[in-house]
Amino acid sequence: MELKQVKRLISGGESSSVEFKKKANHPDKIVREVVAFANSNGGHLFIGVSDDQSIAGLKYPEEDEFILTKAIQELCRPNIDFEVMTRRFRDGKKILHYHIREGVDKPHYAFLERQHRYGKAFIRVADRSIQASKEMRRFLKERKTYDKPISYGESTGHLFRFFEKNMSITLSQYCELSGLNKKLASNKLVSLALSGALKIEPREGEDLFIPVQ
Repeated sequence: MELKQVKRLISGGESSSVEFKKKANHPDKIVREVVAFANSNGGHLFIGVSDDQSIAGLKYPEEDEFILTKAIQELCRPNIDFEVMTRRFRDGKKILHYHIREGVDKPHYAFLERQHRYGKAFIRVADRSIQASKEMRRFLKERKTYDKPISYGESTGHLFRFFEKNMSITLSQYCELSGLNKKLASNKLVSLALSGALKIEPREGEDLFIPVQ
């Protein structure tokens, strides 16, 4: 990617595929953004750029690269495919450009410490990285291998009649509508999403399940 393309990305501000960090002094937090990009459609992480899109630059980009790259390699599982480049501007300021590729083995997890057993999965929503729900994690894990047909039943009928007057439904709403417990309702909604009948829209609170037209 040429420098003019980088400038264009930065001038567009943060988005579902672009994130700015002024410094790399909290790599354990930055890996959450990396994981979110890998669990979504990939993205570009710029270190040395402020939230207002101004180029702050890095005094020691080599050191920042070493620290952050080490964190990505040690705190993200499964391994994430990425490329890192130092970008230099005409005024001499340097930034780091991490190109995070979409993951093949989703979901990816971020760990606070290398020795920790459990991590957290994140996903990109607009210009934010949010923690992925249990339903979203299952969807990411199974969507490439799922081949079961759509199973229709009384609870499914209630659901699609609900969609005649409503654009989306949450897990809590579906539990109330169907009378199913949370586990069964979750399995049903995710199965419908995996079969292509619904799509999942991640949210900070509860994900939205939306019928595919």
